[in-house]
Amino acid sequence: MSDVALLVIDVQDSFRHRPFWNDADVRRFTERLQALIDGAVAHGIPVLQVFHVAETGPFSLDSGHIRTLDPIAIAPSAIFHKRRHSALVDTGLAGWLTQHGIRRLIVSGIRTEQCCETTTRHASDSGWQVDFVTEATLTFAMIHPDGRRFEADDIKARTELVLTERFARIATVEEALAGRALPAAA
Repeated sequence: MSDVALLVIDVQDSFRHRPFWNDADVRRFTERLQALIDGAVAHGIPVLQVFHVAETGPFSLDSGHIRTLDPIAIAPSAIFHKRRHSALVDTGLAGWLTQHGIRRLIVSGIRTEQCCETTTRHASDSGWQVDFVTEATLTFAMIHPDGRRFEADDIKARTELVLTERFARIATVEEALAGRALPAAA
C-alpha cells in the first residue's frame, strides 16, 4: 500500500454559484487535476475527496451543489466534509491518514490560497510531507482593501513563495507522481 495520498480539496460545483467565479482558468485547472487524479490511481495512490459544507447557501448539503465540479471524473477512496479552511480540522481525515500509514500528501483543489494553503500548512505542522501542486489548484482574482487587484497568477505565486522550503515542495503533476524524496522541513 502507498504511503502517499492525493487530497482533492473543495473541487465542487458550489463555487460556480459564488460572485467571484470566473471560467478563465478552469479548463487548464481541470486538465491538470484530471491528469493528477488519473496518475494517482495508476500509481496506487489513494485519492481522498474533501467537500466544504456550510449551513446555508451554495455550500449547504441541501443546495445540491455539493458535488464534483464538471468535468472532473473521480472515484475517491474516501470522502470527507469540512466546515473550516483546513481539511484536517474535525473531518476524520487526519485519523484516516494515520490509520493508513500515509506519510506524504499531494495537495490539489480550490482555492489555492485558502483551503489548499491552509491544509498544507496544517499538514506540514502535523508531520506530513507535502507536495503542493499549484497547477492543479484554482483561485480567482481578489481586491485588496486598499483597492489593488491581485490576479489569480499573483495569488498563486505568493502562495508558492510562502509555502516553499517551509511547508511544502512546490511540484508539477509529474513531479508529485514521481514521488521524489522531499527535503526535510526547516
